Amino acid sequence: MAAMACGSSMGLGSIPCCAVATPSASGAGRTENAAISRSVFLGSGSVGFYKTAAAQLLPQTRKNWQNVDYQRRQVVMTSEFEKTNPYADELRRTAAFISAPGKGILASDESNATTGKRLATVGLDNTEANRQAWRELLYSAPGLGNYISGTIMFEETLFQSSRAGVPFVDILKQQGILPGIKVDTGLQPIDGTDGETATQGLDGLAERCRRYYQQGARFAKWRAVIKVDSEKHPSSTAIMENAHGLARYAQICQANGLVPIVEPEVTLGDGDYSIERTAYISEKVNSHVFRFLNEYNVILEGILLKPNMILPGLDVPTPAPEEVAKYTVRTMLRSIPAAVPGIHFLSGGMSEEEATLNLNALQAYGPTPWSLTFSYGRALQSSTLKIWSGKEENWKAAQERLVALAKANSEAQVSVPAPQIP
Repeated sequence: MAAMACGSSMGLGSIPCCAVATPSASGAGRTENAAISRSVFLGSGSVGFYKTAAAQLLPQTRKNWQNVDYQRRQVVMTSEFEKTNPYADELRRTAAFISAPGKGILASDESNATTGKRLATVGLDNTEANRQAWRELLYSAPGLGNYISGTIMFEETLFQSSRAGVPFVDILKQQGILPGIKVDTGLQPIDGTDGETATQGLDGLAERCRRYYQQGARFAKWRAVIKVDSEKHPSSTAIMENAHGLARYAQICQANGLVPIVEPEVTLGDGDYSIERTAYISEKVNSHVFRFLNEYNVILEGILLKPNMILPGLDVPTPAPEEVAKYTVRTMLRSIPAAVPGIHFLSGGMSEEEATLNLNALQAYGPTPWSLTFSYGRALQSSTLKIWSGKEENWKAAQERLVALAKANSEAQVSVPAPQIP
């Protein structure tokens, strides 16, 4: 089981755990892990003490590694869940593939009701034929696979085909895009709280995951929503309930071959709470989520994280991308283990342009132990839908818009200069 990320602060008499390299997950102690471990802790805002401590520890650590039996190539601390999971290696490969540099996720897992609301904005009825046509436009866009590595689908869509009879999962795979599936069944209020929610969907999840895997899905998504304000939210009840749900979901998915996207969304909402408040709550939520993931022996190299960027309440002026990036990267460094291959930020509450510029600003704080990339829904679909508006003659132009937005976010993820936003 992978170790937890170290805390954000500690006394001068203690040694930062991130400065000490450990044997790699493959079983072989690798000296490059030392550099990775140092970069996780030192990332930004480091002080000389920690650099000195790390420099003193690393030579002795390397000497100790000489006693490792490299011939065994066996991880001693691996959990029974990981050792007996026939999908373990596949899960790692899938997560690494989706998190590849310059690639992101197209989130198209809106429920039928939500999709209907989006279609209504361009004068279309909420029918299965219209939903199918809209998703076909997205998935068949020429060149989309150059920038998108995975697509999250709704259950109806996973089993649908194009107008020509080609299954959507095959259309995606032909583009080099892995199909994913939303597996939660929505939010329910937590009794005794002020409007806080828990995510439903654990009942029957294992059987559904087996069926989704058989259909071609290779990853899954479960969204937990954490309400935040400047005073009392979130409650410890809401944090614990949602952290437990995410961990149990993740374990069930991995047991059945699906890479779980863990989405603890500290939701952007009305209010005048500060960006510092969001950062503090996000760190707290993340720490509890990973504590529960470890309790359930979830393979961290076989998950993806989908958090919020760090933003203030909607009643506060929009911060500059550099400000968003500073707090976002700091929060991730403080609370996300280096074993996680990719952090795919959601675009909730941001315009298309904001989402791209904020994503690009994150890269200036690298290198980081994980890929900092995107899992965008509206930021890729909003203007695409407006261009299409259900008209066949607009099909090509809408697809070109989608690919242009995907390309801009791909470039934002691999380059520090701001990309050209279409």
